[in-house]
Amino acid sequence: SKDKLIQELFDKGSSFYLFPFKVFFMPNPNQGTPFHQVVFSVSKRKFKRAVDRNLIKRRMREAYRLNKDLLPVRNKLLIAYIYSVKDILPSVQIHERLVKTFKKLDYAEKN
Repeated sequence: SKDKLIQELFDKGSSFYLFPFKVFFMPNPNQGTPFHQVVFSVSKRKFKRAVDRNLIKRRMREAYRLNKDLLPVRNKLLIAYIYSVKDILPSVQIHERLVKTFKKLDYAEKN
């Protein structure tokens, strides 16, 4: 189930921090799946208002959607993006930083 996968990702996955994201990742145990599976999360403690959380998640999803072709990993991954700063960053910055995480994911995957 999805919940089990997400739990496993947080328990067993590797992680790194690259402003403004904490990124968890691991190879997808189900390699039959044709794409990476990604989850985006924004802390309720940092952003009390759902509209703010949703805005940030939309920006993250959009950044991923537009740039996912740049993520050259051979194995399919489970990835979690945790937005971990207290400010709502502009889309441009979110896009730029999200793309930077791809290099780290690719590098981590190769080594």
